Amino acid sequence: MSSASSGSYREFRYGWGVVLAAALGIGLGMSPLPFYTIGVFAGPLSKEFGWQQGQIMAALPILTLGALVMAPLTGWIADRFGVRRVALTSVVLFGLSMMGFALGTGSLKLFYLNWLLVAFLGAGTLPITWTRAVNRWFHDRRGLALGFALVATGFFGANAKLFANWLIEAYGWRTAYIGVGLLPLVITLPVAWWLFRDVDDPKVADKVAELRAGGNPDAALVPGGMTIGAALRDWRFWLLAYAFVPISFAVGGPIPNLESIAGAKGFSSGDAVVLASLIGYSVIFGRLLGGWLIDRWWAPGVAAVMLSLPAIACVVLQQPNLTYPVMAAAIVLLGFAAGVEYDLMAYLVSRYFGMANYAAIYGSLYGFFALGAGLGPAWFGKQFSATGSYDYAFGVAAVLFLAGALPLLLLGAYRTFAPPSAAPK
Repeated sequence: MSSASSGSYREFRYGWGVVLAAALGIGLGMSPLPFYTIGVFAGPLSKEFGWQQGQIMAALPILTLGALVMAPLTGWIADRFGVRRVALTSVVLFGLSMMGFALGTGSLKLFYLNWLLVAFLGAGTLPITWTRAVNRWFHDRRGLALGFALVATGFFGANAKLFANWLIEAYGWRTAYIGVGLLPLVITLPVAWWLFRDVDDPKVADKVAELRAGGNPDAALVPGGMTIGAALRDWRFWLLAYAFVPISFAVGGPIPNLESIAGAKGFSSGDAVVLASLIGYSVIFGRLLGGWLIDRWWAPGVAAVMLSLPAIACVVLQQPNLTYPVMAAAIVLLGFAAGVEYDLMAYLVSRYFGMANYAAIYGSLYGFFALGAGLGPAWFGKQFSATGSYDYAFGVAAVLFLAGALPLLLLGAYRTFAPPSAAPK
């Protein structure tokens, strides 16, 4: 059991604002909004332009390609020039790029180009930037703080689906894209401008001093840790890189296709949207439960269990004639996996590689995560287009959950990193 179990929650007194801003920034950022809403827009786009499901979902690998390029670069910039500047700029550009879909003409090339634009302009809204500040404000309750910071992906993921669906039915898909793009500008930007500051920001120097003086000398230290070059030479980096590809593929494949999956199982379009929205609420529970657990027990062990359980959901979703409660339960179990992956990655990077170059290392690993998350939905969509069923895809996903989760048990004990001022010269 972690020593955090005997620690206090005093860190939240000083770091709550950063957690709130990070929650809104991540929840209304590039990670959930395009991913969760593409399934809602797929029907109207297909109806108006004649695009197939597989063609629409092929946009996600393009988003992945952009994330693969931009995530490490964004992390490097954030480590050197500050996460606040990077995050706030990207919030504005991401919102505008999401609105760009409203200008669609029926050209798939322009549609895909807009997705690439979202990736390039929105990379600063990924957890890379926001979690760096959260990690530096919290030491004893880092897992729970990350859980709270990332919990909004579930809340906004679920409600963004419903919000976009309502706008589509009331005003059309073009207005819906504008409405979705306005969310980060109207909600995230003012809160982050007011509250999101890293521990080295002069405007929060008094808070940091009080936090450390209150019996928590490990909080808000000058960060120690590995360089990006040293991390790339470390086998643990490549183990994590490997593990998150099948995990993100298995998690990401079904989520944007949930409306179609439910429809293929015989549910009405209204029931399909409601069922798909359950994924967001289960993500919320998974985030908080996962954060609470990894503060108390060894994080790779917690992750191996929580990321293996959704294999059961995949087997269930292969069965015919599913009832509404069984379908809902399977979706919720998938949501538990989606609820633990981001905060787990953020926590493991901080514990095994330190904070000195956290954003660059996290960004490099995020590229592997994005690879699986981007390819999974398109592959699921192609399987359905080819066979009219998702059953084979769910069989593959069940194996991938286990293939990604179990190797995490090899990571070993956490590392400790002295601040640069304390390191031998």
